[in-house]
Amino acid sequence: MAEGRQAQYLVAAAVSLAAIVAGFAVTWSTPVIPMFHNNETAINIADKEISWVVAMSAPGFMAGSLVARFISDGFGRRAVILSSAVPVVTGTIIILSTAIAWCLYVTRFLWGVGTGMIATVSAIYLAEVSDTEVRGSVTSSYRYMRSFGSFLIMLVGPFVSYNTINYLFLVLPVCYFIACCFVPESPYYLLKEGKFEPAKASLVRLSGNKDDKVIDSRLSAMSVDVKKETLRSGSLKELLTGKQYRKALIICIGLKIAQMMSGSIAIQEYLGRIVQESQTDVNVSTVLIIYGAVKFIVGIFSSAIVDKVGRRPLLIYSFLSSGISLIVVGAYFLILPNSSSYYSYIPFIGIIFSSMMSILGYDTIVFIILAEIFPLNVKSVAMTFQNILGGFLNFLSVKGYQEVKDVAGLAGVFWFYAAITIIGAIFSYFVVPETKGKSLREIQVELQGALYNDTDEKINSDLEKKHDTETELIELKRDYT
Repeated sequence: MAEGRQAQYLVAAAVSLAAIVAGFAVTWSTPVIPMFHNNETAINIADKEISWVVAMSAPGFMAGSLVARFISDGFGRRAVILSSAVPVVTGTIIILSTAIAWCLYVTRFLWGVGTGMIATVSAIYLAEVSDTEVRGSVTSSYRYMRSFGSFLIMLVGPFVSYNTINYLFLVLPVCYFIACCFVPESPYYLLKEGKFEPAKASLVRLSGNKDDKVIDSRLSAMSVDVKKETLRSGSLKELLTGKQYRKALIICIGLKIAQMMSGSIAIQEYLGRIVQESQTDVNVSTVLIIYGAVKFIVGIFSSAIVDKVGRRPLLIYSFLSSGISLIVVGAYFLILPNSSSYYSYIPFIGIIFSSMMSILGYDTIVFIILAEIFPLNVKSVAMTFQNILGGFLNFLSVKGYQEVKDVAGLAGVFWFYAAITIIGAIFSYFVVPETKGKSLREIQVELQGALYNDTDEKINSDLEKKHDTETELIELKRDYT
């Protein structure tokens, strides 16, 4: 088992290299926007155009999620991760070859496509290749490596040129493409495609166990679950209309709204400008480095405790703590005290603390829970749905930042985000179940209740009918031969 766990961690490490690229892409504008304002690039771009550059990754993310859905079901989870490098590299070549503002829209869109593909399939893949006992920590590795990508660009970005930042987008996708060439395909996907022997070989690599009896027993149990799940439809209509998915869908929508509208991405994108408006004496580059470092370190800590503390407590307390912190920051921008220079550190400390709580809790946990609560037949379409929803909400949050600020000021912006996080805490307390230490099947039993047994009986009946039909065909064939 120890050897198998090592194999699973190595697979997670390879996939997490792609997460670094996703973190880079999401945080690219944080050090670059000040460069635009300081005329440190060859691109002449207005503030209104900058807001579109910031926002265009969200539509790309939605498009990437759709692309990932079809590649994942047709060619496998591994194929999605490998092919996600293509739009990232293409977008980088465009941005390095031109100094036209609208080309930045295209590049950001293409980077969004790549990150959407990665985000959609990585949760599914890591959940399917990991053991129940470590599924939370393995799956969350994507999140903290994405935070590392954000930290890396915040650490390097303020001290290098605009082109140097962009050249990194050529190197990193090549690295994760090479690493992921050596990871096995998900045994669940291979079983779904009827490839028993490749599925067995994949399970042997992932488990580190070469005992045929043990492997065959595990594979047999997985095969039964796969057959049951794949007898059901995997369409969007099935997901939206099936009563057995209703609770999972409510959890998905509620958590995604709370996560994306809590403002963590918008605050990160505009962090440099927020620091300037807070009238603090701290250098912007220092704030970016501390912010990125805190997110990464807390992300590692989060992956270590998620399978010990549990998903639900981390969700509730992180939403609540982040909300209180954002209320304090909003109050500062309402009052803007100038009696002491020490007060100017309040927004800096509040934003850092809010970021710590989000990474420790909901930004990581939502990713894990949404990979766990949907059955195999609708998992790909469900992940695509939630990523498209997330992309749309992200677009609203990031693009709407300036609009809300114009109407209600920074106090209104932070209080809006605070209200969303507190609602998220209430929603998590009353609706979200605990999934720690439960198999994917046990989670479905809890979510579906009596519907699971009814559906299970129907599927068993369908399997028996299918078996009887196959037996009759075999007998007929023998009679005619």
